[in-house]
Amino acid sequence: MRVPYAQIITESQLGKGQALSFPVIQRAIRGIFALGQFDDVEITCRPNDPGGKVLLSIQVKERPVLEDVDVEGSQRISRSTLRDKVDLLINRPVDPDLVATAVTRMDSVYQANGYYLARVRPETTVVSPGRVKVVFRVEEGRRLAISGVRLNGNGHVPTKDVVATMKTRPEGFWFFRKGEFDEEKYAADLGERIPDLFQQQGFVDFQVARDTMRVDRARGKGLLEITVDEGPQYKVGAFEMGGNRRFSAEELARYYPFTKDAPTVTQRVSSVLRRKAPASDVFDRKKWDDATQAVRTAYSNEGYIYASIRPVVDRVVVDSTAPPRVNLRWDIQEGNPAIVNRIEILGNDYTVENCIREQLLIIPGDVFNQERLIRSYQSLGNLGFFETPIPPPDTRPANDNGDVDVIFRVKEKRTGNVNFGASVGQGTGLGGFIGLDQPNLFGQCKRAQLQWQFGRFINDFNLSFTDPNIKRSRVSGTVNVYRSQARFTIADLGQNIRIGGALRVGLPLPNSRFTRVFVSYTGERVRFGNGGLLGTVQRQCDRCFRSNMGVDLTHDTRIDMPFATDGGLQTISAQFNGGPLGGTATFQRYTSELRSYNVIGRIGGKKPGSQPIKLTFGLTGRSGFVFGDPGPFFFSQQFALGGVQFGEMLRGYPEFSITPTGFNGGTGTFNAQRQSFGSAFFASTAELGLRFTQSFYLSAFYDAGNLWSRARDFNPTRLFRGSGFGVSTVTPLGPLGLDWAYGFDRTDAFGRPAPKWQLHFRLGQLF
Repeated sequence: MRVPYAQIITESQLGKGQALSFPVIQRAIRGIFALGQFDDVEITCRPNDPGGKVLLSIQVKERPVLEDVDVEGSQRISRSTLRDKVDLLINRPVDPDLVATAVTRMDSVYQANGYYLARVRPETTVVSPGRVKVVFRVEEGRRLAISGVRLNGNGHVPTKDVVATMKTRPEGFWFFRKGEFDEEKYAADLGERIPDLFQQQGFVDFQVARDTMRVDRARGKGLLEITVDEGPQYKVGAFEMGGNRRFSAEELARYYPFTKDAPTVTQRVSSVLRRKAPASDVFDRKKWDDATQAVRTAYSNEGYIYASIRPVVDRVVVDSTAPPRVNLRWDIQEGNPAIVNRIEILGNDYTVENCIREQLLIIPGDVFNQERLIRSYQSLGNLGFFETPIPPPDTRPANDNGDVDVIFRVKEKRTGNVNFGASVGQGTGLGGFIGLDQPNLFGQCKRAQLQWQFGRFINDFNLSFTDPNIKRSRVSGTVNVYRSQARFTIADLGQNIRIGGALRVGLPLPNSRFTRVFVSYTGERVRFGNGGLLGTVQRQCDRCFRSNMGVDLTHDTRIDMPFATDGGLQTISAQFNGGPLGGTATFQRYTSELRSYNVIGRIGGKKPGSQPIKLTFGLTGRSGFVFGDPGPFFFSQQFALGGVQFGEMLRGYPEFSITPTGFNGGTGTFNAQRQSFGSAFFASTAELGLRFTQSFYLSAFYDAGNLWSRARDFNPTRLFRGSGFGVSTVTPLGPLGLDWAYGFDRTDAFGRPAPKWQLHFRLGQLF
């Protein structure tokens, strides 16, 4: 016996000569049970002698001692999470109440995660006399499936609209409509999504009265029953504002969402599709809240970050015959505008601070502006020198006047790479490559690139240096020298040796932060071999020289580079060759490129430090014209269309296959023809992209383009079309991509339609 005899007698409070009664015996049993050592306590009374004395006998059954406790069978919920719900102590008697409590807690964990069919069974195993092991065996089953939603009390908003706005939806015919129940999503449905839907339709007093889940454990189904109280539908009444001095009433009235103007085309189309006339006078809580936030943003952009915009909604009920209305008001307390006192940059251990400050659109002493702060934050991410997502900038009060300090926190990442390799082939001899790319040289945002490929049949050398801020000014410069000796045939173009260099200077356009003008000069000497397509021009000049002066105008507001998700790029370029500049050929070359991106959705990224997956839509238009005769430089100065490796990109078609006379299926990566080059082109792309990270991107695209022999033949009404899917990633060698595209307008040798899929490999191109 583990418990001493004396302790049992003491807890029973029984003694010799004590008068016995039912309450005394009951109290004794409770006292012994309170020790927590016994499963059963029995007290018997036997007469001892005729004097009225009796003999009490106490019989107990000791509880076994807990040797170990474990959880088995859990897969969807971690074993440690369930183990934390068990309060049983090792080397202590097993308490059935604590075992039952542990089972209840585990059931609650599973129900919170939607597994209402889970079963937890405690099993006891004897490991030695008086000692046992308790195992909680779990049968999880599957998540409870919602078979339907029953809504009571909704007289104006259809049940199907309510179910459509919920994340908790009934199971359906398709495999992805599993109807699995998630308690967190359901709580958000009741607390946010359903009330927002009713309040958007004027039911300001809406509330969820009761919700019940009817569970059929045998079938694993659940029926949600929700009872709501809509309340009256409010119309929009009077509107006023007060306290505004920085903005006039007319300026703030532009943000007011409930105007009496005629519905827009979008509203008309939406009403036709929904078969419901737009109710412009019904109060919409979401529109009102969005308008209030827009006013707050307007004040923040002017430095009034401490301004208080209090939206007031006054309910007015006249009588039962007139519909209830809400009178709206903005109570504004502007305060004083905040001035940027100082800007701190933390975490830049390698990159110099001046380089980072060049990307900022706000400066100390300027009035605080929310939009410029956000744009500064995005520009830091575009540098590519820091880990993304970069933490949002912080602001803190600087003094009693309401001025603020702005703090940017960054974390350096490895930039630049060195790559090299060698190869030996039969009959080709020894070859290899050496590459160096450092976009943040000496931590000063200067870029240096060195590439050298060598071997028996190729010897290419390229060296460039870019300084984005010459002598800490806003003037940028790039110097590039190269020597390219190709002694093998590429696309049957032939052999050539190109030696040259280029100087490019960029100047900021006044009053435009994102616009720059670039002036460049390029000098290049070319020598052609005897074979291939270029062998036909070798007789024109033994050492051809091209002298080029160029002017570019670029406006770039893209963000999330290198795979842009928002903003745009507009570039116009003019290049003048020969003439007063000298050289073998005289001609002009004009190109333009327009890109536009817009984020249409985000997935995740709500937790601090996480990066959302962005769904973006992009449009691109490219065009070019050559006036004059480029002579022997046609292969690099005129335009070729098709494929992704040479010339202008048009996916779904082989290289050089789009010609001024139509589609030519006889070209390819190793076969080009003189007819493949033209003096005018147009190409466009529409792309739906999914940007997972800064280095991984999926897309679905639609390309269209054509090529013309002369600029005056330009006619974009007849375009070759291609569509497909692509994946891109950033590697040490640059962006790497694979595209699987379908050419709609391909033809066979007899000119008959022969659309076909084609795989493209691209290196160095993003979009």
